[in-house]
Amino acid sequence: MADGGIVIDMKKLNSNSNDSAIELVGGGCDGGGGGGYAVDVGGGALWEDVLRRCVSKLGVSPRSWTDYLGLTVGGTLSNGGVSGQTFRYDVECTELEVVTGTGDTVICSESQNSELFFSVLGGLGQFGIITRARVVVQPAPDMVRWIRVVYSDFDEFTEDAESLITRPEGDSFDYVEGFVFVNSDDPVNGWPSVVLDPTEQGFDPSFVTRSVNPVMYCLEVALHYSKGNCSATVDTVVQKLLGRLRFMDDTQFQVDLTYMDFLLRVKEAEKHAKANGIWDAPHPWLNLFVSKSSIADFNRCVFNKILKDGIGGPMLVYPILRNKWDERTSVVLPEGDIFYIVALLRFTNPYQKSPTVNDLVLQNHEIVQTCVRKGFDFKLYLPHYNTEDGWKQHFGDRWSWFVEMKSRYDPMAILAPGQKIFTRHQSC
Repeated sequence: MADGGIVIDMKKLNSNSNDSAIELVGGGCDGGGGGGYAVDVGGGALWEDVLRRCVSKLGVSPRSWTDYLGLTVGGTLSNGGVSGQTFRYDVECTELEVVTGTGDTVICSESQNSELFFSVLGGLGQFGIITRARVVVQPAPDMVRWIRVVYSDFDEFTEDAESLITRPEGDSFDYVEGFVFVNSDDPVNGWPSVVLDPTEQGFDPSFVTRSVNPVMYCLEVALHYSKGNCSATVDTVVQKLLGRLRFMDDTQFQVDLTYMDFLLRVKEAEKHAKANGIWDAPHPWLNLFVSKSSIADFNRCVFNKILKDGIGGPMLVYPILRNKWDERTSVVLPEGDIFYIVALLRFTNPYQKSPTVNDLVLQNHEIVQTCVRKGFDFKLYLPHYNTEDGWKQHFGDRWSWFVEMKSRYDPMAILAPGQKIFTRHQSC
């Protein structure tokens, strides 16, 4: 994991209890939905522990987080953090405690030590280790209506998704994501992966023959509501929002569940993957940010050609508003007001004949090279390059600033050397 270096287990900073590292404090935001509140969270706390504590004990929830909750708060903030709430809020934090590469422990925020604050956010761990974060919260809902609808036309899928994320709050869903799936009855890559509750809704294989497209598109949305809302009220709101969309007839799948069950939905998928033995198998994922201007061509060249048979896991694709990301952080994004996250979350199955890890890595390389060759506007999310030139191209105009921040906060380049961004300086 760290050739010639060390790995720090941040969970050890959380004392003897996860709860002790999560504390509700005032002054989290300026009159927002959380009434100005935030939670102080240890950098090594897992999102799962934070959300369980916040929702069950405090009645609040962070405004945004990652879909997979087995990640640390500090690690997420160091890379950016993306989910179905990102169209409305990024992972909002107002204050950080950071241990820099010079060994200093620094409290930083937008108004205090701001250069360190913004450089650490999305800084890939290059400037400091986040040991505490103040994360903005708002009142937590009780229930969620979780819905999936299917499209055969990519343009209609993207136009509807973009319309949802650009509507004002209160006139849209609370969560918007989407994914691509194979137009077949394959249980992993095909139509069965769309159904939310097979025991009640079943799977009608006649859907498969309604389109000749090799892949289809699923828009996934969710509406938060309280126990006080009657079912008819929720139905009315949902139908009003869905009524503006152009998905295929008879392809609406939905289920009602508690807010915590919705949060833990990926945890359940993890349990099944562990039981099947694939969770610990190699999984060479590829994550990209692709601009709106390039996403249709990406769909044509990648989803419909290179990946037309699926990847043995989810192929996420959904839009994000650029103005929800602070331009002062270290995260670099494609051009334009809207860009898409493309997450190819593939696994190798040790018990079935499937492509080798090397084959999948080569296919990831083919996808990236296709994007370069076609001139797509994209950036790697969770980036990795083997040369300084690769990193220079990734950061573009931000490279000189990134280098300056490194020389200021980690001049010996002792942090995160495995990314091969900077060469470690040996002391005498």
